[in-house]
Amino acid sequence: MSRKEVSGQLVDVISGDITPARVIMEHGRFAEIAVLPEAPPQFLLPGFIDAHIHIESSQLCPSRFAQAVVPHGTTAVVSDPHEIANVLGVPGIEYMLSDAEGVPLRIFLTVPSCVPATRFETSGASIEVPDIEWMLMDRRFVALGEVMDYKGVLADEPHIMDKVRAAKKLWRNVDGHSPGLVGPDLVKYINAGISTDHECLTADEAEEKYFLGMWIQVREGSASRDLLPLLPFAKGHECMLVSDDLRAADISNGHLELLLRKAVALGMSPIHAIRAVTAWPAWHYGLKGGNIVVGSKADLVVVDDLKDFNVKQVYIAGELVAEEGRPLFEATPKKCPLAILTQDLIAPELQLKAEGGRVSARIIEVLPDQIESRSIITELPVRNGAVQADIRQDVLLMAVVNRYKKAPPSLGFVKGFGLKRGAMASSVAHDSHNILVVGVSPEEMARAVNAVSRSGGYAVVDGERLEQLSLDVAGLMSTASPDQVVSRELVLLEMLNDMGCRLPAPFMTLSFQSLLVVPELKMSDRGLFDTLLGEFVDPLL
Repeated sequence: MSRKEVSGQLVDVISGDITPARVIMEHGRFAEIAVLPEAPPQFLLPGFIDAHIHIESSQLCPSRFAQAVVPHGTTAVVSDPHEIANVLGVPGIEYMLSDAEGVPLRIFLTVPSCVPATRFETSGASIEVPDIEWMLMDRRFVALGEVMDYKGVLADEPHIMDKVRAAKKLWRNVDGHSPGLVGPDLVKYINAGISTDHECLTADEAEEKYFLGMWIQVREGSASRDLLPLLPFAKGHECMLVSDDLRAADISNGHLELLLRKAVALGMSPIHAIRAVTAWPAWHYGLKGGNIVVGSKADLVVVDDLKDFNVKQVYIAGELVAEEGRPLFEATPKKCPLAILTQDLIAPELQLKAEGGRVSARIIEVLPDQIESRSIITELPVRNGAVQADIRQDVLLMAVVNRYKKAPPSLGFVKGFGLKRGAMASSVAHDSHNILVVGVSPEEMARAVNAVSRSGGYAVVDGERLEQLSLDVAGLMSTASPDQVVSRELVLLEMLNDMGCRLPAPFMTLSFQSLLVVPELKMSDRGLFDTLLGEFVDPLL
């Protein structure tokens, strides 16, 4: 590899010192660091590492994802591919690795622990202990992926504990997912061998988990923004700044450099913030890099200052790969099956039957900027024997349609989307990724579902108008360029806004309404599910 050199104010994440220096990179590593009497007024930082992200949530296949994030200073990610694994199993994981081969971004994977995520939904595949063991022998996999079934851990259920034990036997880290878990149950969860959590709801919860030995990953994504509530903890303790789920439109505005900017603006020390996206994730996951020292991987980011963190240049393995917001490499995405059964639904299949003029119903209430939801009860009108949406209460019809086999849709109701008319549907629905649809009109809901089943991705229907964003990789990701995905989604978002929706990321919010491992009321393809009780409940009382 060619010899490169760059000068500026070198940030030493080990000592915390900032020193004028010249950094020479050769053969993919830092070859020499020379202290200078003075250097240009730019700062040299280790390459940024996002220690917990799901590439699938970016709507971009791995090679396109690299084009999107590398110009923002991201040189490595730790990604849990459980979204595509729930659809395609091990071949889906192999696709992620294969598609990433031609781009410079260092993509490390965790082995999904929850495929299927729960026994209360239909997924397209399963990953068992033998699969986990052989993947963890591959150094591209750095941990067992987030153990979302924390109730299974607490109950010592073999289907999850055998997976955790397989990872510990190979001396690999185990990532966690335990929102709101405290006290003796938390101690048992940690003692099972689980060492991270990105789901803390409060600073006190984060501190309790930290002092019991967990690495806390402070999440700031498209649907969940936890930096502000966790700031009292994050400012004074070692932690990681991560994004978890970040859609392409938000990546276009910034990735980890934006997180650094927010953290520092909220009062976090710049050195502390930088360590949270460099040294600390590298140390925990055993990644080469995370600092700038002779002999280590030459991943380096040049920024203008330690306040705004505007990225000027990005080097990976000593090569200049992005400059002034532009990637300097091409992507050649690989094809992948769509894996969705074609649907031909009609309106009556999306209607709940009831007698009388009104009925009491359980409603999922979505929370902006949160993946959690509430469970509420209200009365809804009944007309011609079918329960209706009630836009005055902002309550819409909702359905989950099995994407893998022919089955009746599960039906319910949701509050918080704001639609006054029409419908929206998506084949991105955590974690089994059946088709989710909400709307005012069952006729338009059926049309949206049928459209999504043929091209994957998102569909919005408003009367005769139908707009789509195709996600041709397992119905989760696109092989189109980041700009094309962003511009196409914008058309759908503007349409939804005109229909009354004011959510900042409506499709991402929709996608979490089938995630059965977070509070409080969710829906799978098998029915409405109370996650606190751990059982199905009837939508009509």
